[in-house]
Amino acid sequence: MGNKLWEMVEKGKVVTVLLVVQAALAGVIVFYKLAVVEGMSMRVLIAYRFIFATACVTPLAFVFERESKAKLTRKVVFLGFLSGLFGGALGPNLFIVSLSLTSSTYATAMSNLVPIATFIFAVILRMERLGMKTLGGQGKLVGTFLSIGGAMILTFYKGKEIVVWSTNVDVIKHHSTTKHAAAGDHVLGSLLALGSCLAFAIWYIIQVKMSEIYPFTYSASAWFCITASFQATVYTIITESNWSAWKLGWNLRLLSVVYTGGIGTGLTVVVMSWCLRLRGPLFVSIFNPLTLVYVAIVGSLIFNEKLSIGSILGSVIMVIGVYIVVWGKAKEKKTPAQLAAPTEPEILDVVIQDPDRDCDSIKDQC
Repeated sequence: MGNKLWEMVEKGKVVTVLLVVQAALAGVIVFYKLAVVEGMSMRVLIAYRFIFATACVTPLAFVFERESKAKLTRKVVFLGFLSGLFGGALGPNLFIVSLSLTSSTYATAMSNLVPIATFIFAVILRMERLGMKTLGGQGKLVGTFLSIGGAMILTFYKGKEIVVWSTNVDVIKHHSTTKHAAAGDHVLGSLLALGSCLAFAIWYIIQVKMSEIYPFTYSASAWFCITASFQATVYTIITESNWSAWKLGWNLRLLSVVYTGGIGTGLTVVVMSWCLRLRGPLFVSIFNPLTLVYVAIVGSLIFNEKLSIGSILGSVIMVIGVYIVVWGKAKEKKTPAQLAAPTEPEILDVVIQDPDRDCDSIKDQC
């Protein structure tokens, strides 16, 4: 009884931590939007984000893995470079531009396609088995099509606006800016959001390869932050001609940089690593769509963003598709365990006979 109670307490801790992590990641989207209002360059914000994340994760890698035999080989350095490119310089910059062209709720909803895109790339690269003849494989395929269909609905269909609540608060006057937004901007934002999903999906594939040859969580995370901050900074210096855009003061710019880098990137990596060790990647990934819920609530409360039938319907279908894929993965992972499980042993009658007894008497018994 005591062991079961302790297991429930430990599981409750992981659930609570993951709920907080998703809220923290939703806060990153909110600060992105607020930084736009402050007039901060999003490219500069991305560069500062990974610089601050590097400052947070690198000391943790030194403390927890200083005695490990982590060696930076050429392959590790190359994979780290690609990891920083797709997950640091390319993916976030595409996402942040799509965020400025659409809305925080919309851009976050599109990010739910990342696990689906990762699954497709993994199947193409033969890192994932499709398994059409199994229930798990069929679930993954159905979930993939549902998620893609939900993304199409969310992109091309709006429908009637739905007012769940109204606080009459609009800290960035979002309603007036989006009212005159061109339809072409929305389509462009959708394409950029899709490109961001593909970049992050490639990043996940690279991370899998990285973990195989460099199984040091903190050191690998630090190396990713270092390469991402370097590439994002170089990209921003080339594209941002106004050097005053790098200026930080005691204002919303500094708060956005500290939050998105220190909390939204650096510390969440450590916390999620702890959750992954305890419950595994499947359990942790189930909580990802909650970011959409948090952003939708905050967006409607302080940004006066309107929810529509198309956005709600598309988001629900996307989330259902993601959960079906996760369910298919669970069934697929369960099957080998079931096959390896020992079957019920047959009951055999074992007769121990005295070797001194006559062989003829033994035959008579049989």
